[in-house]
Amino acid sequence: MLHPDGAGEMTRAVRAALRGLVGRLVAQAGVAPDEVLELSVVGNPIMHHLLLGLDPTPLGSAPFTLATDRAVSTTAAALGVNANAGARAYVLPCIAGHVGADAAGVILSETPYEADGVRLVVDVGTNAEIVLGNRHRLLAASSPTGPAFEGAQISSGQRAAPGAIERVRIDRVTLEPRFKVIGSDLWSDEPGFAEATASLAVSGICGSGIIEAVAELFLAGVVTPDGIVDGALAVRSPRIVADGRTFSYVLHEGPPRIAVTQNDVRAIQLAKAALRAGTRLLMDHFGVSEVDEIRLAGAFGSHIDVRHAMVLGLIPDCDLANVRSAGNAAGAGALIALLSGAARREIEDVVRRVEKIETAVEPRFQEHFVAAMAIPHRRDPTPHLAEVVDLPVRPEAGSGAPGARDRAGRRRRPVRGTHGTPLAPVAPGASLAPGVQEDRR
Repeated sequence: MLHPDGAGEMTRAVRAALRGLVGRLVAQAGVAPDEVLELSVVGNPIMHHLLLGLDPTPLGSAPFTLATDRAVSTTAAALGVNANAGARAYVLPCIAGHVGADAAGVILSETPYEADGVRLVVDVGTNAEIVLGNRHRLLAASSPTGPAFEGAQISSGQRAAPGAIERVRIDRVTLEPRFKVIGSDLWSDEPGFAEATASLAVSGICGSGIIEAVAELFLAGVVTPDGIVDGALAVRSPRIVADGRTFSYVLHEGPPRIAVTQNDVRAIQLAKAALRAGTRLLMDHFGVSEVDEIRLAGAFGSHIDVRHAMVLGLIPDCDLANVRSAGNAAGAGALIALLSGAARREIEDVVRRVEKIETAVEPRFQEHFVAAMAIPHRRDPTPHLAEVVDLPVRPEAGSGAPGARDRAGRRRRPVRGTHGTPLAPVAPGASLAPGVQEDRR
């Protein structure tokens, strides 16, 4: 949008990257490029348009108009791919301005349009693509989660590479952590961990690791339901340290020193709230308050621990037996389309029946977003999760005193103030201290 030949330059870069990918694939398969007779391609709307040489700029502002929402059949040569002179290329259809051909691939792979119950499919990434429905109706939307799930905007964040912390557990009593890093099967408290990771070096924390870290800190009471790192617990553990006007939790002393900061928690809250708000909008439009099945797709989604994702509130409450990773579902859908003309006709028909929900113009998105900032959620119940996890419970109005119990009969944790003192409920009409704002959530 800012450079006259910006789109053209990016098209050349995308095609060069695709050409490189195909070159590596044929080398791995041990075949010659001229033996490639057919390609199938999926990608998000921007990548889709750039690859095909279509103007992507209308996708940068409302109403986020696609140049085409149909499948495209062209030649491999037209896309700059080194293949047989007669090789064809099939590009799956996009669904909406921010729901691309990759989402079509996910739908083809996971077939929510054949489900009897309500199935939620989420391709988790910088821009999460969400599909909800069953054999009777299918809805799709996208939600701007940002890059926090991929390790960006996190103080010690990094991509999922050897040495990155990917699994975290925190003892509920001692508040001591243990973790796993990519490249080793040992936990950090097991004998031989230091020797096994000496060549890797514990270098940072990736997306799956930060999700588990925040969820574990919440379960341990270090992070409150509102996402505050409770500095009052510093008397219990040296892991909780002052960090300017806030507190951090030291996960690994280092070097390098890896901590979960207040800003890290906020970044994860913002990302998961955007995703959850998009999901909630689709549920509103579908007319349901719960889902029967959940599939987490994408490279990142395939590495998320579903229990921690639900503790965090990234996904709605559901029977955990019906929640699983779908792996690279977009790639699987592309493979199905590559091998089957019937599958191509099927996904083209299904995509035309998908109802598109544009979260950017939905008036209730902000309301759902604010409610989803809480961990797991400010309003939505979690009966399935409560069966397998002992959750800290946010007291209802008037029941915050120590000893109060929730509806399941469990003892409630008192809500605590900045210095760890229990907060008594405020009587209706009572005045608050100067500068104190009443929480009416």
